[in-house]
Amino acid sequence: MPFPLVTERLLLRHFLEADLDAFHAYRDDPEVAKYQGWQTPYLREVAADFIADMKDAIPGEEGRWFQCAIQRHSDYTLLGDVAFCPLRGNPRQAFLGFTLARPYWGQGYASEATRVVLDFLFGELDMHRIVAYCDVENANSYHLLERLGFRREAHHVESFSLGERWGDEYVYALLEREWQRS
Repeated sequence: MPFPLVTERLLLRHFLEADLDAFHAYRDDPEVAKYQGWQTPYLREVAADFIADMKDAIPGEEGRWFQCAIQRHSDYTLLGDVAFCPLRGNPRQAFLGFTLARPYWGQGYASEATRVVLDFLFGELDMHRIVAYCDVENANSYHLLERLGFRREAHHVESFSLGERWGDEYVYALLEREWQRS
C-alpha cells in the first residue's frame, strides 16, 4: 500500500516513538479533547501505549482503527492525526475522524490531510462510503466535512456522554461517486 501519503505541505505516516511528547500534548489539551472521545487529563502512559499500538498498524484492516500522524514537511512538526476504521463485516465502508493540535487550527492542514486520506480510502482501499460523526457544537469540523463534500445524514440527540453532559452529534457521509465528482 502506498503509505506514507504525501501532500504539498504534509506527510501522513505511521506514528513513531519520537512523536510521544507532541502527541501527548495535544491529546492532553482540554480544548482539543472537548469534542473528542477521550477525557483530560490524558495520561502519558496511555499516549505511549497508543503510539506503540499504531506504529506498526496496517491501514485498512477490517474493524480496526488506523491513525496516521500528520507531519509538516518544512520542520517535521507533528500537527495531529487522521483516523479511519473499515467496518467489520462491511469493509467497503469506513468511519473517519481527525484531530489537530490547537496551534495549527484554521490553517488548512486538516482539510489537506483529510483530502489525501479520502483519496487513499476511495482509491487504494476501494471504499464505497465514508462516515464521520461530529459534535453539533464543533462547527469547524462539520464545516470542514461539508467543504469536502460530505452530506449531513442525521442529527442524533443526546447520543453520547461527555462526562457530566450529554451531547448531540451529526452524522455525515460521502460516497465514492460523490468524491469523484468533487
